[in-house]
Amino acid sequence: MALRAARRLASCSRQGRLLLPYQAQAQCNPPAAAAAAFLHSHATSFGYKQVREEEKSRLVGNVFSSVASSYDLMNDLMSVGLHRLWKDRLVSQLNPFPGMKHLDVAGGTGDVAFRVLERIKSVGHRAMQGTLTDAEEDTHIYVCDINPNMLNVGKKRAAERGYNEEHCLSWIQGDAEALSFEDGSMDGYTIAFGIRNVTHIEKALSEAYRVLKRGGRFLCLELSHVDVPVFKEIYDVYSFSVVPTMGELVAGDRQSYQYLVESIRRFPNQEKFAQMIQEAGFERVEYENLVGGVVAIHSGLKL
Repeated sequence: MALRAARRLASCSRQGRLLLPYQAQAQCNPPAAAAAAFLHSHATSFGYKQVREEEKSRLVGNVFSSVASSYDLMNDLMSVGLHRLWKDRLVSQLNPFPGMKHLDVAGGTGDVAFRVLERIKSVGHRAMQGTLTDAEEDTHIYVCDINPNMLNVGKKRAAERGYNEEHCLSWIQGDAEALSFEDGSMDGYTIAFGIRNVTHIEKALSEAYRVLKRGGRFLCLELSHVDVPVFKEIYDVYSFSVVPTMGELVAGDRQSYQYLVESIRRFPNQEKFAQMIQEAGFERVEYENLVGGVVAIHSGLKL
């Protein structure tokens, strides 16, 4: 058997070109070809599954296209409405101000962007007693999402809220790992429940750092890891039993919500993610756990 294998390898080497080990294995040992090629293809996780990197964005896109119309309703049901308070907390840490340029990534439905805009208007009106200032006119909020279906939901919600005529609100289809904005162009950057879905978290963090001005703030709200033992057991049962069933009954899509809970478990824990933010160049990195670590808000400054 060893002699036959040696002859096959020798035959491949006589074909007149140098092969990488996995390529030689593919040609000379066909049964092992698929496994070898997969291992060489920079596999990444999609929930608990290992998939090729080039497949993940398509699979995640399918998830959010499927759940776009029921996304906000499911957020209300899954968090018992708490996601609204979590987003309020995120925006309060951002401390928006009139005239700021802000980028909300993976925010297609507009939940965070609307809060930022409302906070800025509230600040401006308190300061000028209802008079529109030049700074307020310079305010611009950009909502960036890779999924057009999520953006369409956000645009519809904006129209329902009377924001369709707001010149300070823009909807951009774009990739968190390759933003179309100029270097140092934003005062603030937020991403809520989105960064765990990107293929390369470090690339998304690097892009966040690039587009922020000096003194700009990075804020990330993300489902995270519970450390309290008894609470963790209850949370695991809820996540893996209740959430997918709820997704099936309300959104008609069990698999997308199964991916949701699996992707949370695969996401780095609070300390590890804070380290990744630091490695991207941010300073004064810190995080705040909410509801025992069910969610965490990470923040950092570009100095």
